[in-house]
Amino acid sequence: MVDILQVFNNNSVLADIGDHRQAIIKGNGIAFNKHKGSKVNTDKVEKIFYLNTKGSQENLYFLLKDIPIDVVTTTYEIIDYGYKKFNYSVLDYAYITLSDHILESTKRFNGGTYQENLIPDMAAQYPEEYAIAEHALEVIHNNLGIRFPASEVKAIALHFINSKGEEPQEGQMKQAESKDINEIVKNILNDNKIFRLGSNGNYFDRFMIHLQYLAGRLDKPDEGDDVLSPKFEKEMKESYPESFEIAKQIYDELQARLDNKLGSNELLYFVIHIQRLIQEDTKD
Repeated sequence: MVDILQVFNNNSVLADIGDHRQAIIKGNGIAFNKHKGSKVNTDKVEKIFYLNTKGSQENLYFLLKDIPIDVVTTTYEIIDYGYKKFNYSVLDYAYITLSDHILESTKRFNGGTYQENLIPDMAAQYPEEYAIAEHALEVIHNNLGIRFPASEVKAIALHFINSKGEEPQEGQMKQAESKDINEIVKNILNDNKIFRLGSNGNYFDRFMIHLQYLAGRLDKPDEGDDVLSPKFEKEMKESYPESFEIAKQIYDELQARLDNKLGSNELLYFVIHIQRLIQEDTKD
């Protein structure tokens, strides 16, 4: 039996599983009439998502501030599937970016403003990531009741492509390089009159989190870069010309100032983040 640290809803809790470890535990009615300090009825346990690092625990609390628990647990289930099926590890920040993506896509879908994404198909270069993303659509449908079009696979796969890797040990986050990256990007945003406001605060914070982990990804090779770059540059430039221009400024300046080459996936992510910040509509 394990102790409940926090009740999310009747079907999910955060639990202390011993040895200073925590996990999200799901099960039908597992938290009914339960509270902090109660014991988990192991007979009701259906799924367990382990929070194996301090970063993953901190990210969970960050997510719970503004993302529904059903979306959070759906994200954990998708990432957990990737690890169990393909031994596919992701950096902790993937929990934040993927949860945010699922929430925003869900809002647009339910609000009738969802548009199929224009990200190029990279299935040939990234078969495992696309297999995980295809399964993710089924998980989203089962958990959230939303049936996204098949093109959503490309967007979800990109989160795995961009966050693949083992979490660095404590104190190995390249803090100095991360600070330099943040300063470069903030200066370019300021030059383009993009500031953190109440209306875009969540998007701004998530962009800063993406940049925080960029330093740790600089040594990771970007497979298929030569094939991907021309195609997505053309499509994204045509669809989001203003966002693309600002993102390209950031990308080129980082390329010039840093010793490592950035992968083309980073430019695509910059465009997505900038588009959210300035709310640029798709150009037909």
